[in-house]
Amino acid sequence: MPRTKRGIVPARKHLLPLIVLIGASMPLAARADSGIVDVRTLPRLEGAVEDTSRTQSHSLSYGVGSIVAITTEATKKLIAADGWVQFLRPLDEKSTTLTFKKAQQGLSIHFTQGLGRPDQSVVNYNSDRITSNVPFPPQATGIVFDQHRPYLGCIAPAPFDATLDFFRKEMAAIGWKQLTAADVAARWPNAGFNETVENGVRTYYAHADGDGFYRQRPVMLTLQRRSDGQTGVEIRVALFALPETLEADSEMAGLPRPKPTKTAKSLGGSDSVRRQVEVAVIAELPATLAFYRRELASRNWTEETKGAVVTPDNVTLNFSSAEQTATLTLGRKYDLTVVTLVTQMTEAALAARARAKKEADARFMNDAAALAKQVIAADAARRVAQATNLSDAPLRALADNATPVPLPENAEDVKFDGADGRLEFNSASSVKAVAAFYRSSLQSQGWRERPSVINQPNMAVMEFSKGRKALSLTAMQMGPKVRVSADGSALVVANAVSERGKASSESSSKTVDTLEPDPDSALPVPKQRTMTSIGTGKMPGSDAPFRKELEASIPAELNTVLAFYRSELGKRGWQETEGAVVKPDRAQLAFTSSDGPATLKLGRRNGETTVNLAQKYPAAASKADIVPKPGQSKLMFGNIGKSDATISINKQTIKVAAGAGGPQSARPPMIDLPPGKYQYALKIAGGPARNNQIEIGAGDTWGVMIGPGGDVLPLQMY
Repeated sequence: MPRTKRGIVPARKHLLPLIVLIGASMPLAARADSGIVDVRTLPRLEGAVEDTSRTQSHSLSYGVGSIVAITTEATKKLIAADGWVQFLRPLDEKSTTLTFKKAQQGLSIHFTQGLGRPDQSVVNYNSDRITSNVPFPPQATGIVFDQHRPYLGCIAPAPFDATLDFFRKEMAAIGWKQLTAADVAARWPNAGFNETVENGVRTYYAHADGDGFYRQRPVMLTLQRRSDGQTGVEIRVALFALPETLEADSEMAGLPRPKPTKTAKSLGGSDSVRRQVEVAVIAELPATLAFYRRELASRNWTEETKGAVVTPDNVTLNFSSAEQTATLTLGRKYDLTVVTLVTQMTEAALAARARAKKEADARFMNDAAALAKQVIAADAARRVAQATNLSDAPLRALADNATPVPLPENAEDVKFDGADGRLEFNSASSVKAVAAFYRSSLQSQGWRERPSVINQPNMAVMEFSKGRKALSLTAMQMGPKVRVSADGSALVVANAVSERGKASSESSSKTVDTLEPDPDSALPVPKQRTMTSIGTGKMPGSDAPFRKELEASIPAELNTVLAFYRSELGKRGWQETEGAVVKPDRAQLAFTSSDGPATLKLGRRNGETTVNLAQKYPAAASKADIVPKPGQSKLMFGNIGKSDATISINKQTIKVAAGAGGPQSARPPMIDLPPGKYQYALKIAGGPARNNQIEIGAGDTWGVMIGPGGDVLPLQMY
């Protein structure tokens, strides 16, 4: 049989009956928390419909069929009739929440509009614990009360003597004991004890809970006679119980903040041009002033004598540092010291910051241009090396060709779409040989060629016409092969539509119905894909991108892919904006996220859904100074060639000097334009003008880089 030692908790099997016995012997009132009102017992407005799913002893909500303004006034009268006295909290004068007190219990009530029903209201009751209780005079007006310090300010309608008798009785009834000068001197030897005030009296009290859980500090009650026969009342923590030296709390906007505080807010960051901190300090003005003088001096701020104002109730001081000026103001409100500290960078510091930013921007553009030059040079060298393996030998036409135009005999990977009028293939011959083949074979069939400005060893663009038919051919060196792509009405075959429909039907039978996200992708993309690529734009030497773009091809229906992206982007906190365009063969959606805006474009090609997902990072782009003006687009120009160039666009002529954007150049030229399509003419010194077109969207930034051979490389940067 187990034995229980004296002084140790009884064995577990005896513990439960013991607890039940003790609980049953306690009176109900002792078991309840008398400091917290059970809001379920409070009166409610007529027609109230309670939300029982949220009801608890300390909070409940109910709806009524009236607007918020009417509901608020009706609730004030209803709760006041139940014996509750309304008050305001210090510095909460504009709050729409109602606060009440009844004996030692507190209550707050706030109102909201009915969900989707502006003609209805929701009333919310919440109990409040009053940790520092003091009595309210009967019929008092203008009551301002803080239940945690405490603080009470009001006007009692009763005469001075009657109000003094009221507080002597009621303060004693709730545990406050009046202090004498000897009591104060014994515990606070250096305290100032003054019971005389102008046209009134001041008394001091201590509470039995001063050494208890809430550590209630002593208070002083000040009563003053008013000319209208009423009595002014203020209860606040005794001055000798407040801290004489304030400690530092965490900084706000890089500026000092003392503790304890009632409220605190700031504007700007530690590196902002203008910063502002507003703090309500639970301390006397002299102690607060000493704190700020000490903390600002430790941060190398110098106090200026010019403009200084120091009075018992208000202080204004000016400070200066190597790069900033500051104004400190202090004032009294209720029992608080209200502080405002505003700093401003000097003109010299702003100029130095602007110079530093300009130099950083120049370094960025120089690094970007140098990188582009390296990439283009490396690409040119690679093309030259690969071009040596391409044959310049004349080509013959492929026999038994099923396409409407000739194919060279070495055509590989031929893809022909007669419905859309498209043709693609690879060739082991050079661009020069392929171009010569088509010029010769098509001209012999009666086709006429229109002049083209693009006729380089690594790329040629040819335009042909015959009657009402047109054909556009592009031959471009792509690695060890030449890629040829063609389109136009000359390639359209009338009976190809049904064939494509059949192919599309066969392809759709192989599509995927359920898509799984790839966990290793920076931007969401399904595991089931036949092609994917991610491009990232960022500053050299930085890991902070200002644009990411994902392109993919997915063997699934467009609706399936659309549902996948809506789900996956939603999981990342992206919000879809209004204006989505969703059609059977294409979709375009816009999103917002914490990092910046994004667009999703879906299309159909070769029986699959194509994806283009692009996200912008405004913070990084703004730091690089490449963000266009609101509603505009931006073009940036660079020239890594050896000759000066001019670009004429939208009735503007921009001179792009040789080496612009390079390591030794100044900031490259850039312009803002309305979004749209623009024809532009490029002219290099000593050469003919070359015409081209670029399309730019609102909020987009494109770079136009002129290569050594006069080719133009447009790149979307943001």
